[in-house]
Amino acid sequence: MFDYSLAHWIGFLTAAVLLNLSPGPDLAFILGHTIRSGIRSGFAALFGIWSGACLHVLMAAIGLSAVLAASAMAFSAIKWVGAAYLIWLGIQALRSKGEGAWIKEAGNALPLSRLYRQGIMVSLLNPKMAIFFLAFLPQFVVDGAGPVWAQLLLHGSLIIVVAAFIEPPIILLGGRLSEALRRNRRFGLWLDRGLGSLFVALGVRLAIMDR
Repeated sequence: MFDYSLAHWIGFLTAAVLLNLSPGPDLAFILGHTIRSGIRSGFAALFGIWSGACLHVLMAAIGLSAVLAASAMAFSAIKWVGAAYLIWLGIQALRSKGEGAWIKEAGNALPLSRLYRQGIMVSLLNPKMAIFFLAFLPQFVVDGAGPVWAQLLLHGSLIIVVAAFIEPPIILLGGRLSEALRRNRRFGLWLDRGLGSLFVALGVRLAIMDR
């Protein structure tokens, strides 16, 4: 079981690294909260994104993602909800005064549990991720290497393991910028404007995305 060649692992791990380095709503969400609120907030957002990704992997492994891929109505519903959520996050940032959207009026970071839940929602409400896992993971299923669901679960889980080596260093680097942010309210204002514009743009891109 799980008997794969060296070429198989090289190909898979290369793809997994490129996947985790590619920009998108997940990475933008993590880095944005890190820079705006500090390292702890960044990790809370990160764990939320990972939890959502785990659910995507489970859905792909048991076949629920196939329903999303086959049903235009289900895809459209999740797409529009996800787009609306990203745009809502972006509008929050755009309306801030350098201490809003990501940080409370009193200057305290948003509750970590709230950031964690937001991370799950950002990940789950991205139907492109579900379609990606459904299209990507089966390419690494090998006849005779075990049940298909088990192979999908293994490779999907390893994508998250690879993320564990890539994304935490990004958070630590982003955390250095947070100190400058707290000392400069104007910097915080422009950062919120930039992050808000980014999330709105990502929401619009998701809304116009075809299957």
